[in-house]
Amino acid sequence: MDTPFWKTKTLEAMTPAEWESLCDGCGKCCLSKLEDEDTGQIYWTSVGCRLFDSETCRCSDYANRLALVPDCVGLTPQNVRTISWLPNTCAYRLVAEGRDLYWWHRLVSGSPETVHDAGISIRGRVSASETDLAEPEDYFDHMLDDEP
Repeated sequence: MDTPFWKTKTLEAMTPAEWESLCDGCGKCCLSKLEDEDTGQIYWTSVGCRLFDSETCRCSDYANRLALVPDCVGLTPQNVRTISWLPNTCAYRLVAEGRDLYWWHRLVSGSPETVHDAGISIRGRVSASETDLAEPEDYFDHMLDDEP
């Protein structure tokens, strides 16, 4: 049995297909986050990006997301090592830190549904889309106590 690519390759050495397959489909990175300007602390909300499909936990226009959503952050091997708000369960973060993927990750389990079955994804937990909110202050009504 061959060793899985995420255990043998650096993020930089992965093919585009391997890189994309690391996404576990949790949807957490597509939630709006608030940052305290004084402390840099990140506060999670249950507000989904305007392109986020809360049923599939996927972007509805992934190919064009960076052009359509100015504050969308495209993950790269370089920035996954420095983005503080990436979830602790994020496969990009795990691999960058030399750790293994969790049992529920689709590359381990063989199913894209196990991330949802395990309760890791935000499926069913998005309370609003950013298009539903009229004022920036409205986000405070959707703040979470901690990372979802």
